[in-house]
Amino acid sequence: MSAGPLSDEQIRQFHEDGFLIVRKFFDDEEMALLLRIAKADHNMLDHGIGLKDAAGRQSKLSLWNHPGDDIYGAIARGERVVNSLEQLLGGEVYHYHSKMMLKEPKVGGAWEWHQDYGYWYSNGCLYPDLASCLIAVDRANKENGCIQMLKGSHKMGRIEHGKFGDQTGADPERVQAAMQRLELVYCECEPGDAVIFHGNTLHCSGPNTSPNPRWSLICCYNKATNNPYKESHHPSYTPLHKLPDAAIKAAGAKASANATFMAAPGKAQAL
Repeated sequence: MSAGPLSDEQIRQFHEDGFLIVRKFFDDEEMALLLRIAKADHNMLDHGIGLKDAAGRQSKLSLWNHPGDDIYGAIARGERVVNSLEQLLGGEVYHYHSKMMLKEPKVGGAWEWHQDYGYWYSNGCLYPDLASCLIAVDRANKENGCIQMLKGSHKMGRIEHGKFGDQTGADPERVQAAMQRLELVYCECEPGDAVIFHGNTLHCSGPNTSPNPRWSLICCYNKATNNPYKESHHPSYTPLHKLPDAAIKAAGAKASANATFMAAPGKAQAL
């Protein structure tokens, strides 16, 4: 029997499909605090990197390697998320990086089809023992460019990647072949839902053609035994000090009371 936040059936589904949608992974109060703090975090907004898709539309991301004691760090270090990732990856994990994805109304661009391990491979990770937890901060649907997954595509192994616009994307020929064989899933989410996906799962998102923003927080983890063999812009193994899940609301209440919204640790970086 499973000993953690996820059930045996959820773990089986992740390994079969390459991703897992967890509804109401975070409650309304936690998401309201995160949204209020993130929207008022001018340092995060100012340091966001604008990346254009192949059509020239732009989305922004703000990225940091080391989780702190603010609400972002409380989520990334929280037992709910970390223990889930350890269940799915089969052992101790460490924080590889986190990022806030900002896809604004009408102008937010697409994210091309890619595997995260398609470029993390170049950072010295020998195995695809990495996974990400995407947390919907805003409602995500087809109209505002929700994330899309190709079910079972993690079983294809790593695909060659190249540049498309400002982004790194998977070989289009392989993607087309995969799309003819595998089910495409639009991961429509309410705030607080999470999508946890394997480092080799092909995924993308469409442009935001709606009047509504789509923000999402993505926390990425590497298995401790997959420590990179060389240095890169993402960290090598660093023991992760887990926090109780109550730390999320505590950090949010503290920030709200002080009316100071700390920037995500570190300056925004390239992927």
